[in-house]
Amino acid sequence: MKKNQLRSLKAKKQWAFNLISIFNQYNENPQCELDYSTPEELLVATILSAQCTDKRVNIVTKSLFKDCKIPEELATWPLEKIEKYIFSTGFYKNKAKSLKLMSEDLVKNHGSQVPRSLKELIKLRGVGRKTANVVLGECFNQPEGVVVDTHVGRLSKRLGLTTSEQAIKIEQDLMKVIPKEYWVRFAPWLILLGRGPCKSRKTHCQKCYLSEVCPSSLI
Repeated sequence: MKKNQLRSLKAKKQWAFNLISIFNQYNENPQCELDYSTPEELLVATILSAQCTDKRVNIVTKSLFKDCKIPEELATWPLEKIEKYIFSTGFYKNKAKSLKLMSEDLVKNHGSQVPRSLKELIKLRGVGRKTANVVLGECFNQPEGVVVDTHVGRLSKRLGLTTSEQAIKIEQDLMKVIPKEYWVRFAPWLILLGRGPCKSRKTHCQKCYLSEVCPSSLI
């Protein structure tokens, strides 16, 4: 597939359908790689995952979730204590503030439980659209959008599904061409591909199962 063949919405929808068929052959049910046991824990883990690897987040949350009840106790912890637990995830001061404020909102306004709508989730302090989409899709199988992180944004462009640089616009473009039943799975498919052969700085097209159809393949 060549990018100049993906100008019309109809062509992009057909291309997306073909991609989904290939993804299903190789990994029918891709999983979120963040460790959690409750929606509230996934919300915390997703906030921590910004500019950080899932592997590092899982190391941090293993101790955090063991020592702290989410969100009740986290809402009462001083920022300095939260910072000590999450220091290695980067941007720890901003993340600690987001976690504490988000936890306070859950306890005060939602009975300590994650709300099940995008509208209510993004009202939580420290929670953006990407984080909300992750939790809604993973915990409730209730997609209200497509998760767009750095991998999804980069690969969506490489695959000719969008030309935008802005996450919200990329999400809108994907929602137009990806059937809603695949919104939850589409991001994990691209994330796994982005962590594997389709890396940011150097692609390994010869090792990628999309190499023969990808419009950006170097093969």
